[in-house]
Amino acid sequence: MQAKVVTVGLGYIGLPTSALIANSGIPVHGVDVSQHVVDTINAGKIHIVEPELDKAVAQGVEAGYLKADTKPVVADTYLVVVPTPFKGDHQPDISYVQAATENIIPLLKEGDLYIIESTSPVGTTEKMMELIYSKRPELEGKVYLAYCPERVLPGNVMHELVHNDRVIGGVDEQSTEKAMEFYRQFVVGELHATNARTAEMCKLTENASRDSQIAFANELSLICDKAGINVWELIRLANKHPRVNILQPGCGVGGHCIAVDPYFITADFPMESRMIAQARATNNYKPFWCAEKVKSARLEFELKHGRQPSIAIMGLAFKPNIDDLRESPAIHITERILQDAGDADLYIVEPNVEEHKVFKLTNYRDAVGKADIVVLLVAHNEFKSLDYDEEQIVLDFCGVRK
Repeated sequence: MQAKVVTVGLGYIGLPTSALIANSGIPVHGVDVSQHVVDTINAGKIHIVEPELDKAVAQGVEAGYLKADTKPVVADTYLVVVPTPFKGDHQPDISYVQAATENIIPLLKEGDLYIIESTSPVGTTEKMMELIYSKRPELEGKVYLAYCPERVLPGNVMHELVHNDRVIGGVDEQSTEKAMEFYRQFVVGELHATNARTAEMCKLTENASRDSQIAFANELSLICDKAGINVWELIRLANKHPRVNILQPGCGVGGHCIAVDPYFITADFPMESRMIAQARATNNYKPFWCAEKVKSARLEFELKHGRQPSIAIMGLAFKPNIDDLRESPAIHITERILQDAGDADLYIVEPNVEEHKVFKLTNYRDAVGKADIVVLLVAHNEFKSLDYDEEQIVLDFCGVRK
């Protein structure tokens, strides 16, 4: 079955997107640099945790509509869904997007559609257009190029890929319409047409806005701790106002979107984005503050009991009930606790991950049963039903016990 769509990148967004398209009856050729990922998918299995994804991949592979490989093939539509991290002083790194594009360029033909879904700095789609035309000048004006960012919530990706609205921006009106025709095949949500630069900025704006709102909640938690106020109760009461909706504080901000995307704005517009930069600074500070609170509790315990406490570190993921550890503040806090704790017994917990290449993981019930200090970093469902001993020190940084 000849591929109609090539997706480059089979991670947390690329694989669900590929499975969705394949189950819409469109042959998909997924590309990933990892042979392990390719082999896993071709066996009808998945390498990440996401509800309903296993069924979608198995169905797509069994029906012959979804195949994976380490190299792209000729198709009609190419989706670039690769990581876009930052480098150095929080400068955006689009090298993965460029590498993916360079692999596609020899395969492009007149009438093809090229779409970037990876979060990208403003102007990236136009840069890739220039790259394509510099190597294939005969295609200028004869292929369609657009940007369409994903905007899904881990843990609910398969539903939101279908039902969420999408913002689609082409390098010209024809590209925008061509891309909208493509997404209409499997997206139920409304499609909003714009230009590539606005679509790129829209994704960055959405996550910078979320980051700023979380920073406000995290700042409140710092103030309330010093003022002796229960921040969870405060926010619950403040939100009784009909036009107030304060988010919940946590131990920081993680994931590949909210913790990263604001830098794509501040890097290009440093003088104009000072509030966005300060929100990032506040959220970056919160993990250090949490680690210091744990250190203080440990020292107080040692002074009172004459021995080092055992510590349960509850959660490593960047948000509840997923296995995604990318940019997780809980990881940074755990590393800091390990550095400070000396020979203390530490029990590290992440119920959504079977093993970790650095940390030895412990069952969550066993960890709490052995710990003098319980550090709640992620509000996983498993943690909400736990009982704690009255003698235990419980540091709740994520509202498990609110």
